[in-house]
Amino acid sequence: MPLDLFARAIGALGPFAFQQAETARLLDSLQAAPNVKHDGSSGPMPAGNVGGEEQAPNSERDHGPWAHRAGVNCLTIDRFEGRYMLSGGADASIILWDLEAAAKTTNRYTNKPLAKSPRSSSGHKFGITHLSFYPFDSLAFLASSYDHKLGVYATETLSTSASFDLGSVIYSHDVSNVADHLLVACATQHPAVRLVDLRSGASAHSLAGHQGAVLSVAWSPKDEHILASGGIDGTARVWDIRRSAGSLGLLDLEDSLGVGGEDGFGTNAMPRSRGKAHVGPCNGVVWRDDGRFVVTAGHDERVRVWDVSSGANTLSHFGPIIKNTILSTLLPPIIPSTVGSPRETFMIYPNEKEILMFDLHEGSLLKRLRVPGANVAQAYAGTGSRNVKTRVTSIAWKAHDLEMYSAHSDGFIRTWKPTTKIDTDLDREEAEGVVDIEDNERKRKREALDEMFRDLTRQKITFT
Repeated sequence: MPLDLFARAIGALGPFAFQQAETARLLDSLQAAPNVKHDGSSGPMPAGNVGGEEQAPNSERDHGPWAHRAGVNCLTIDRFEGRYMLSGGADASIILWDLEAAAKTTNRYTNKPLAKSPRSSSGHKFGITHLSFYPFDSLAFLASSYDHKLGVYATETLSTSASFDLGSVIYSHDVSNVADHLLVACATQHPAVRLVDLRSGASAHSLAGHQGAVLSVAWSPKDEHILASGGIDGTARVWDIRRSAGSLGLLDLEDSLGVGGEDGFGTNAMPRSRGKAHVGPCNGVVWRDDGRFVVTAGHDERVRVWDVSSGANTLSHFGPIIKNTILSTLLPPIIPSTVGSPRETFMIYPNEKEILMFDLHEGSLLKRLRVPGANVAQAYAGTGSRNVKTRVTSIAWKAHDLEMYSAHSDGFIRTWKPTTKIDTDLDREEAEGVVDIEDNERKRKREALDEMFRDLTRQKITFT
């Protein structure tokens, strides 16, 4: 890094090349931050909380602390400030976290809830399946649940503003970031994609085509009328909600050429009416941020990348390491294209007990992150208190700081940050109480380098 800073200072390295080099360094140093904890057992509770979450026993809090004692099902971070995070629990509770307000004790940072919404008659009664901030204002968010309801909440108070009962389990939902309409696409046990209009408060219409439950939905990040979905029948469909039939066609794993159409980009092409994206349920659909590619994950333990313009399977292969056996929605985050070089796109995959980072188009494994700590089932074996497997259920990417947070079925929220050897040494020495002149000098140099890096990346330097 010092050499890159010197090259940038003398003009030998351009701003974009410097950004790419520094981003590559930070991604390569991404690892677990065991000194950052999320303690959901304390913090503010709504008035009149009868039958809400219990305070965790001291032994559990020492081992934890747990964010949600029954397990964490989903996470989401607001895309404006990148400061506030929501977590949904298997016990129907929702917690709001301020990621920049962690309290420090010795070398440990503990994050306390800003607000908590326990299981209640006015909120959700069963486990939360998916959370998402309102795309144009982080003061509101949506939550779906196994209790068949889609709820609209005020972020500051976690109070329910509206609730929609769809009559079947809601596995996931999505709201477009670019649309003028306020349609919420919902993937439910019903064999049709349900569209809920937040303006009218009614179900607008349904998109029929899947033969069984719909497990995942995602709006295109570039076209407000285009939607993709994956179902238990193994199919992945692309929809245009303006069309009477709706479906633009299916994605076929055996088609690597695609439908060319008149111009080679699908114009006036005949839609494909047969084919499957996966041999088994398709429980994950994610778009790349430029809208050119869509990624699907299925129970055949494959992740496939599709060219949306032609519907072609790009044949990206991620090897036999992929695991996917749970029916719930699995959404591998695609790191925004502003991170790294234009030719690189990174995918983060929640692989049950570990987190994998791949090059999206090459399929090469870039990083393998093991979940730290002993399995809770082993730690409490024979006590009869907890017997839970440590499975990664959701990942939230914090683009502002190149950090990510992972939710786990054992009730933990774990933090992953870029960490250098200097950071590790300082944390260890601080924990041991070893602070001398040499340590202070090393810390001063690191702070000076960090400040120089921030100054160089915030403004462009020109030489005359």
